[in-house]
Amino acid sequence: MTLRHHPESSQHLVTLREPADVGELALIRSLLDGNGIPYAVEHEHISALYPGVALLGSRVMVEESDRQRAEILLSRLALQVREATGEAD
Repeated sequence: MTLRHHPESSQHLVTLREPADVGELALIRSLLDGNGIPYAVEHEHISALYPGVALLGSRVMVEESDRQRAEILLSRLALQVREATGEAD
């Protein structure tokens, strides 16, 4: 498994999210790419073995040093979605 943007990196990876579907994975990837945060997706292609089934435990992982920044970005995205749909906490 290699990190996008920094394949030579060897820092400790931590789980950022376990997306529920390919749409959520695409949003997370786009957000991380757009903000220059290196990441890896564990079990990214396992769902190709079983079309139509959820991602079967794929995990988006980031370097430990980037985790806080990535969490903040994802929380802002979640807040924007709630505001746009009128959902409350």
